[in-house]
Amino acid sequence: MAQTLEIIGERWSLLVLREVFLGVRRFAAIQAATGAPRAVLTRRLETLVAAGVLQRRAYREAGTRARHEYRLTPAGRELQPVLTALMQWGDRHLAWPEGPPLRVTHAGCGAPVRAALRCDAGHVLDDTGRELQAIPR
Repeated sequence: MAQTLEIIGERWSLLVLREVFLGVRRFAAIQAATGAPRAVLTRRLETLVAAGVLQRRAYREAGTRARHEYRLTPAGRELQPVLTALMQWGDRHLAWPEGPPLRVTHAGCGAPVRAALRCDAGHVLDDTGRELQAIPR
């Protein structure tokens, strides 16, 4: 867990990932959406790229210099349940008077999406962790 937090456990990294999951890919747009200082955002993006969570892709708009956008790698996409769980916890315990700022729904049917614990045998566990057993190596 500590190694994972070194990569994604910092506030700006989580906000960057939130935006990339929402389809924001370009530096200026990520900066505008997160409010991250330029130097901080640069470092966070470098860390996420070096860790294999994001990849940089070059693009060029007509009449401008080449720039980069950021896209999720397969490893980055696997963080979706983590971000969903964090959002779900915040929605439950840090209630907004006007409701959650973002709803996530299943594109196929429109039902709300939630993170859940499930074992490889298909059993759905409660969110408290009481049904978990930790086995040290």
